[in-house]
Amino acid sequence: MVEKNVAVVKRKAPRARRVRAKAAPQTQEEVQRMWARFKATGDPELRNRLIEMYLPLVRYIAERVLAKLPQNIELDDLTSAGIFGLMDAVNGFDLTRGVKFETYCTTRIRGAILDELRSLDWVPRIVRNKAHRIDHAKSDLEGRLGRPPSELEMREALGVSAEEFEGLIVDSQPRSISSLNDKVRDDQSRGDGSRMNMTPDKNALDPEEELRKKEVTEFMLRGVSRKERLILLLYYYEDLTMREIGAALNLSESRVCQLHSRIISRLKLQLQKHQTELLS
Repeated sequence: MVEKNVAVVKRKAPRARRVRAKAAPQTQEEVQRMWARFKATGDPELRNRLIEMYLPLVRYIAERVLAKLPQNIELDDLTSAGIFGLMDAVNGFDLTRGVKFETYCTTRIRGAILDELRSLDWVPRIVRNKAHRIDHAKSDLEGRLGRPPSELEMREALGVSAEEFEGLIVDSQPRSISSLNDKVRDDQSRGDGSRMNMTPDKNALDPEEELRKKEVTEFMLRGVSRKERLILLLYYYEDLTMREIGAALNLSESRVCQLHSRIISRLKLQLQKHQTELLS
């Protein structure tokens, strides 16, 4: 019974392939007839077939746009936006104008992708316009003068005062935002890594500074007895009072104060005496 069903499926498979092959338009005339039927009937099935037929064009345009964008932009996001543009183009295409659909939809697809990018842009439109205005004036002057223009020439071309020009420069240069997951080139390791791994940790301890502090501490504590070190530790690191330190060491409060003053005086004297050696 199983072998019989398999044989039936094998006999039906070529026919199914022929049906699908026949459903896909093969010539320009068939494409035109499909367009005519869709515009006359508004058949959703014909609309979906037209959209599917032009999907490769969406990806091609998305790849062209992506080539000029930062690495954190995904091709799939641009393609999704372009598909919406393609759907609008299919619905709005007018056969009577005599324009090829590829020419018409290219503009709509690219426009949908750019609209999506603008919606994701954190920089206000007015800031972009100011930057474009300055870039246009600079390019025009460089073409006419054959050299980079001076600030005075830029102000005259833009028709603004020195204060206004400075404001334009500040406004047209907003802080940029980049993702820590962006890939950056590490010349030392000769490999690619994320920006997160390449960003220095400002809270990390500096090994050189820590070694210097350790050397200074060891130098300063030369000749300090164990009891004197314990007094310094309890007072400065454990935040105990003189009375609490005296209770812990079985000493009177006045004796602890006397020892503390003597230790500090000796350390200051030692630091002044060997200051040249420490700073060398």
